Amino acid sequence: MQEEVESRSVHLAISGTKLTGRMIMNGMRAYLRHRESVKRGKAIAKQTDIKHGQQTVKELIGQNQGVSSIPLNDDRIKDFTRIAKKYGVDFAVTKDKGASPPRYTVFFKARDADALTSVMSEYTDRVMNKEKRPSVLKQLNKFKALVASLPKKVRQKEKEQVL
Repeated sequence: MQEEVESRSVHLAISGTKLTGRMIMNGMRAYLRHRESVKRGKAIAKQTDIKHGQQTVKELIGQNQGVSSIPLNDDRIKDFTRIAKKYGVDFAVTKDKGASPPRYTVFFKARDADALTSVMSEYTDRVMNKEKRPSVLKQLNKFKALVASLPKKVRQKEKEQVL
């Protein structure tokens, strides 16, 4: 184990037509720049390890920014999540299994309250417009009845035999 720690090595692959000292130096500089950027990237990732969009309630509360909630009775929760992701709202959805029609509760950050009002207004507009649109199945049945009521073309097949 001690030997593995003491004898660390780096494998560097450089492709070129003629290997010179300058080419080796440029390769080492590129490798060191890469290592430095990887270290910086990990440090930035640790600092900004905040999840955005849909998440669990535990993750949302763990961000210590205050949490508010709104109850939803509708089962069209997919539409709500799609619109909330569009506006960049951090939220968590829980389902109350005890109620006979399922009830959903949406938890969101308190700072997202303004964005959530626009999400809710667009969501209600979308739900209302779905109710106003005519059903495609009803239209299809109506057109089927129309086609069935049209008179069919009568074909007469007569074969004449000539001697």
